[in-house]
Amino acid sequence: MPARCHHSRRKRKLKDTMNLPAASPAPSHKRYFFEKFGITERLLERCLGEALSAGGDYADLYFESVTATALGVDEQIVKSASQGTSAGCGIRVLSGERTGYAYTDNLSPERLLHAARTAALIASGPAKQPIQGFIEAPAADLYPVPLGGYDLDLAARLELILRADRAARAFDNRVVQVRASYSEELRRILIAASDGAFASDTQPLCRLNVFVIAKDGEVTTKGGAGGGGRAGLDQFVGSKSPEGLAREAARGAILQLGAVPAPAGEMEVVLGPGWPGILLHEAVGHGLEADFNRKKTSAFTGMIGQSVASSKVTVVDNGTIAGRRGSLNVDDEGSPTQETVLIEGGILKGYLSDKLSARLMGCANTGSGRRESYQSIPMPRMTNTYMLAGDDAPEDILRSVRHGLYAVNFGGGQVDITNGKFVFSASEAYLIEDGKITAPVRDATLIGNGPEALKHVSMVGHDLKLDEGIGTCGKDGQSVPVGVGMPTIKLDKMTVGGTGR
Repeated sequence: MPARCHHSRRKRKLKDTMNLPAASPAPSHKRYFFEKFGITERLLERCLGEALSAGGDYADLYFESVTATALGVDEQIVKSASQGTSAGCGIRVLSGERTGYAYTDNLSPERLLHAARTAALIASGPAKQPIQGFIEAPAADLYPVPLGGYDLDLAARLELILRADRAARAFDNRVVQVRASYSEELRRILIAASDGAFASDTQPLCRLNVFVIAKDGEVTTKGGAGGGGRAGLDQFVGSKSPEGLAREAARGAILQLGAVPAPAGEMEVVLGPGWPGILLHEAVGHGLEADFNRKKTSAFTGMIGQSVASSKVTVVDNGTIAGRRGSLNVDDEGSPTQETVLIEGGILKGYLSDKLSARLMGCANTGSGRRESYQSIPMPRMTNTYMLAGDDAPEDILRSVRHGLYAVNFGGGQVDITNGKFVFSASEAYLIEDGKITAPVRDATLIGNGPEALKHVSMVGHDLKLDEGIGTCGKDGQSVPVGVGMPTIKLDKMTVGGTGR
């Protein structure tokens, strides 16, 4: 493992696909925990002092309060509905490579101090780090926050998913079942650390999903679509039509009714723009997270400065795009998010790191420390990960293929981080014959190795697109919202699994 990691940063503009209105100046987020739970700066200092009482290099406090609503409709019947709030604090102590972690859902001074002592004992070590005065660094304002929080009007949310249900059923009489769901949360966080870091944020998040089953004779198919981002109900409805998402889900299901079996073998593959970036996220992105490379379990370990992809490939992780599902004003360690160039012109430039990995590896902290909740330890995670646009026209890319597969949408997949091998199922794909898109295919899978597959990228379109705001990434039992994206790209060869010819 090299002693130093190099991260390059570029200024680029990417159009915000959420079309959010300009945000008004954000209120002071840090006062929420002080006013609602009686937290004081003196209490923060006492807790950090207890956390470091058995020795330690670093300690931090992560306060979280979440208000959430979720609704689900199946066959026009409300099958699930929930509203709730939760609050707690996670306390972490680092001593060398040891981590002590404790959390509590009781924010009284006694329980906070007890949790701090517990974390201290778990990570006890010889080092001792004095507590510095708190300094709140300037942070971005990437998403509008309702001043009074959400009113949690269930009727408005229910009507949203019923509109989607009606639109899906009206699309085609072969649609036999519709499920729709809506989820929304407002997460407030406060972070204080022994190195003086102090940050707070209020993070809205919403998502609408539609799932459709179609049937024609003995053939049954399914389709799905969704959208969301860091916005409330009003902004969401203004940018994502429930009817549009429902029609897209129904279109996918109806399309599959006439699909032919996917061919099998090695062939040219074209990936469409947007959601197919999930393949990039899984097959490459996880392998570029610093903890895997620190532990030398990634296929990219020790490869900074080396060629890992075609010269046409540049991949970035960018947590600063307004309104996007993966964006954050600050990460879950209080560090501002940023745009980090991971692969540039095919050359590996660096990894995504949090405070622990940056300290142990001697590289820059990219503001990538994320956690599922106050009950979870932060780790390096992606935000919005995508390939930059190239110079090729999408129609020229398709015309260049004599016989191949055009994958437009993906379902599930599996990746082995240690060697980069992946298997992904395409939920919407077509045959390309003599440069033209012909029949839709079913049951197509893409099989390959992440680092090797990127070396076969020969054309990159100018049509960069981000996903619709539905991504959720899992790692070590923790799930966090993310974004993905890519332009249309051509891979000269890839193994396709299927039952056709």
